[in-house]
Formats: sequence, structure tokens, C-alpha cells
Amino acid sequence: MSNEKPARPDDEVRHSSVTVASLVAMPGLGLVVRAGETALERPVRWVHTSELDDPVPYLEGGELLLTTGLKLGKAKEKLRQYVHRLADAGVAGLGIGVGLTYDEVPPALVDAAAERALPLLEVPQPTPFIAISKAVTAALAAEQYKAVTTSFEAQEELTRAALGKDGTAAVVAKLAARLGGWAALYDATGGVVVAAPDWAARRAGRLRPEVERLRSQPAPASMALQGDAADTQDYVVLQSLGADRRARGFLAVGTEDRLSSGERYVVNAAVALLTLTLERSRDLRRAEDRMRTALLRLVLAGETVIAKEVAGALLGGLPQGPVRVLIAEGDDLAELGDRAEQAAARTGEPLLLAPEGERLVLVAVDGGMVHQVCTDLAVDLEAVAIGISAPTTLESAGSAAAEAERALAVALRSGRRSVDHAEVGAGSLLPLLGEEAVQAFAEGLLRPLREHDRTSRGDLEASLRAWLSRHGQWDAAAADLGVHRHTLRYRMRRVEELLGRTLDDADVRMELWMALRATGD
Repeated sequence: MSNEKPARPDDEVRHSSVTVASLVAMPGLGLVVRAGETALERPVRWVHTSELDDPVPYLEGGELLLTTGLKLGKAKEKLRQYVHRLADAGVAGLGIGVGLTYDEVPPALVDAAAERALPLLEVPQPTPFIAISKAVTAALAAEQYKAVTTSFEAQEELTRAALGKDGTAAVVAKLAARLGGWAALYDATGGVVVAAPDWAARRAGRLRPEVERLRSQPAPASMALQGDAADTQDYVVLQSLGADRRARGFLAVGTEDRLSSGERYVVNAAVALLTLTLERSRDLRRAEDRMRTALLRLVLAGETVIAKEVAGALLGGLPQGPVRVLIAEGDDLAELGDRAEQAAARTGEPLLLAPEGERLVLVAVDGGMVHQVCTDLAVDLEAVAIGISAPTTLESAGSAAAEAERALAVALRSGRRSVDHAEVGAGSLLPLLGEEAVQAFAEGLLRPLREHDRTSRGDLEASLRAWLSRHGQWDAAAADLGVHRHTLRYRMRRVEELLGRTLDDADVRMELWMALRATGD
């Protein structure tokens, strides 16, 4: 899918050196300018000869139209309309051959051409129209050959850059230099990875909303922007990068004017090279992910001595001092992982990040930038939940992972984005009793008592609540209910009969108390 603006007729030759002025400068043609002197830099796309009084249906724009005026006559209004039709059709210029129909260029043509700023050339009788056509054809052929040669040179230069140490950055820098403008590479999340020249980073950052729009479309996709749409007067082309429908990154190029065909070829070559680089990076990342997962399992198993040796070569080391284990689940894990690694790279924090099944596990410095970024992202990202362990040592990461698992379970059940283990391990368990599963269990457990209370005498549920709240003290519980202790003893035996459980069991008393609290008013 492409949102690029349609090409104007002169796009292919916008940077062409074959112009009306260059033809006038050729001494062998003897062309004389009679009007439109301010528009002589118009590129000439082709030469077309016609004696029709209305050749517009056969024009595409950008032509130098040659005529002897055989059917035009000398009527001022007809000549004026003729010039206006040609100007509206976008011709590059009009050449009038003299010595046949006209001894000199009619003043009405001169006035009309001046009115529309249309280059009007007098073609002397010794100069055949075919000579002008041959001159333009030769010049265009030479220019096209030069463009092809230059494009191949550019492709070779970009390829060498891609194979170098800083492949993507080098490709972006070479591309910007070739276009005489700027270029920027974005990652899959829309963040600017590299820009050239350096000042272009801020300009590229202003295009984040447009990158987000492109990000929502299946790859490959592109769009062209100019003026207010791009928040700059540059002509900007945005292109997604990736070999499948999911974009792996984005490329932006900005130039003063629309791209010529040769420049578009250079951009396409850069897109292909960057896509290959990103896909190669993806394959490498998959291998690294497998190694990171194996390393994570060593850490969680307590094999930190071996893990540190391996991590020294792979990651440059493991987090030291107090660490936290973060476990994330959801659809935005790729973005969470990318942001976490970017934060670690900016601050120099050691980080162990690895996929584990459908989850992402991070061992990060306690209170560090990665920890903060993940906590903030949990609020911003709609499709991710994070469980966070308490601070611990790397040697105790296995226990911390279990804490993070419990915190994540609470986050998923409660619909929260992020839960710290301190919220689970401290305070009361009562806030967790609102879970649907707990509610269903409590209602099922207490159903026999409630059915009894609806149809028979004796409030068994209230009696059970009072007895449990008084820790089985008969006199105190009976006083709370306003009944004799023997009545309360009878009710508790009835509770045991209906539930099929003994109140002498501490686990039974705990479950009943939690069920009463979960379903109580």
C-alpha cells in the first residue's frame, strides 16, 4: 500500500540539465527567445511537432512543441487561445518556425506567451525541426546514461557501507549525502535510531505521528509529505522496512524538492539494504534470545557462577547488587523489550532480558532506569501486564521469579497493568477476595447454610460468623448473638452436618472465614 502523492509530469526530469535555456545556448540551432524569459529553466521532457490548431489531446506535459503555424492563421484571439491551451497543458515551451507561414513570430503569440510566462522560441528557417529533436534526444540519452551509472555507483557505495562495522548508520549517512538532504532510520516502535546529518534527528523526531500512522499499516507501505503535513518545507518520503507484513523499522528521507527517478532508485536500494540488515539482525536476535533464555534459566536455578562467565562474553556482565525480577505477559512484549534495552544502553545498566514461553523475563537493577521504564510502560501499553519481585540478590533470583509470578497473577486477575510483590506480600489478603473465582468458591461453600436460613429457623450463617470472629469462644459468641451457648452449640453441629465438615479442622475454619468475608456485606 502506498500513500505517496501522484507524480507530476515533470518529476522525471525535475533535475534534468536539458532545459529550454540549454537548447537556446546550443550555437548550432540558432534559437531566439521572444517571450517567457523568466521560465527558461523549465526541463524539456521531449520534442513534439504538430501543425494542429489544438494538439493538446496528444500532449503529456513537459514537451517543447514545434510548429510552423500552418493552421493557426493570424487572428489575435485564436493565437491567444492557442497559447493558453498549451500553457494549461504544461508544455515546456513553444517553438515557431519562421520563413514559411510567418515571416516573423506574430506579435499576438508574443503577447500571449508573455502573459502566461511560456517560453516562446523563434526557430530560423535554416534550422530543421528534426535537428532540435536530435539534440534533445542525444542530451536526454546522455543524461539517462549518467543517471543509471550514478545509480549503480550509489548502490555499490551503499552496499559497501552496509557491510561495514556500523552498517545501518553508514547507509543512512551515505544516503543523505547522495540526496543532498537528510535521512533517518526508526526502529519498530517508531523511535529514531540514527539520523544524518546530526541536526536531522530533531526534524525526524517531529514525524513521529506520521511514523505511527505508517506503523499501523501492513508492510510494505510508504507515504510522501510536504509543507504543513511534514511540519517542514522539505519533501519527505517515509518507507516501512521489513520482508513480511510486520514492519521492522522505518526510513525517512527529506530533500528540498521531489525526488527524481534516479534518486528514487537510490532510496529503493537503501530500503532493500536496510531491510536485509534488519532481517539479518532479527535472525541474529532469535539466536541471542535462545542464548539469553538458557542464561536466564541458569540464573534462576542458582548457577550464578557459570551464568556470570557466559554473560561476560554475551552481555558484558549481569546486574549486580540489589536486583528485581520482572515478568511481563501480553501483546506488547516486543515494544517493552525494545524500550528496556534502549534504556539499558543509554545508562550502561547491565540487564538480563529473555523470552520464556509466552512471557518476557527481565532481571534488572533495583530502582534503575530499566525498572522505571518498564513500570511507566505498564501504564502506557494497553496489552501488557507486569509482575515485579521484591529487591533481592542475583543468587536469589529464583525465589524472586516466584514472587514476580505471583504478582503477575494478581495483575492479570485484577486487570491491573503492574503489581509489585510488596503489594501482594504486605497488608491484608482481603482485597484479593473480590476475584470472581474466590467469589464463586465462597458462594458454593456457604450455599447449604443460606438455603437453610431461607426455609428454617436459626440463623446459621450469622451464628458461624460470630463464632469464628470470637475464635470459637462459646460464651462470647452467644452473647454477641443474644442466644444461650447451648443454642449456639446446636447451631454449630447443624453447620457441620450441612457442610459435611468438622469445625475442629483449622483449614476448614480458615476457608469458612475467608468465604464469609468474601461474600459479606
